[in-house]
Amino acid sequence: MSEKEVILLLAKKHKTWINVVNSFGCNKTIAEDIVQEMYIKIIPKIEAGLDIIYYDNDINYYYIYKVLKTLYIDLKRKGKNITMLNIEDANYSKLDCDVDYDEAYDKIKSELNKMFWYDRKVFEIINEGESIADFSRNSFIEYYTLYNTYRKVKDKLKKLI
Repeated sequence: MSEKEVILLLAKKHKTWINVVNSFGCNKTIAEDIVQEMYIKIIPKIEAGLDIIYYDNDINYYYIYKVLKTLYIDLKRKGKNITMLNIEDANYSKLDCDVDYDEAYDKIKSELNKMFWYDRKVFEIINEGESIADFSRNSFIEYYTLYNTYRKVKDKLKKLI
């Protein structure tokens, strides 16, 4: 079964995944958020080769259940730090800011070109999605060296903008 077919089969069971999360005690909105997080986590793994199909071309419900349960538990653990807002009550006037994204992008590119090549390359590789741990393993450069370099460049670029 192709990756696309597996993802479509997973999506066809969307209401089932919502009901599973509802059984944990969540309301429909939070259940929908958790299921969306599950898609965000599982789809890249499927594309990387994870097999979640049983022999009879059906989704491995236990695996999905465990992912949903873990996401729910993580949400509950972090729940003390989460503030829920009603979107109808939001004040959008604070969001009105004129940002020239092209100008900001040009500033960042200019500043990156001025940096030492090592700092720039480490920032670009990590910023493109490579984890610091994987980068460290592949390059034999210590994790904290890469982390500190990335953080230093990121902080410098934040101050620029």
